[in-house]
Amino acid sequence: MARITLISGGARSGKSTHALKLAEPHQRKFFIATGQALDDEMTARIAFHRETRPAEFQTIEEPEHVAREIEALDGHADVVVIDCLTLWMSNLIHIHITDEPVLSEADALASAIARATFASIVVTDEVGMGIVPMHPVERRFRDLLGWTNQKIASVADEVWLMVAGYPIRVK
Repeated sequence: MARITLISGGARSGKSTHALKLAEPHQRKFFIATGQALDDEMTARIAFHRETRPAEFQTIEEPEHVAREIEALDGHADVVVIDCLTLWMSNLIHIHITDEPVLSEADALASAIARATFASIVVTDEVGMGIVPMHPVERRFRDLLGWTNQKIASVADEVWLMVAGYPIRVK
């Protein structure tokens, strides 16, 4: 079993930058990108991330079946950065109208990274520190992401909270 690191925090807190820094010492580097270019703004964000990601990463763009991609990397990777659970969760709740299949996917991902022979660095957002959202879809998203973060944190060796570009060790 290899080391699992979860990095959480708010928007633009430095999560992805920290994840890439932690991956630096490894040789065979993979990056699983979960974002989808569904509008012009996301298209621009994805283009920026592609341009600024170090060239030594092999990128896999997978908006839905992240656990399957983790399993396929066995024997081929030394580290994988999954960026991010937040967009992945958004993708899943648009596909599944009930929570059970979404939480099943979260369980499958937690199991896959726990079994992996390579290091996993997982990026997510902390969305549970604010007010309770007014809209039911927003509450569902917040709850499902919170539960998913807990599942990944439970198998992680370390958990970091990013604040203004600085990591604070949680676990």
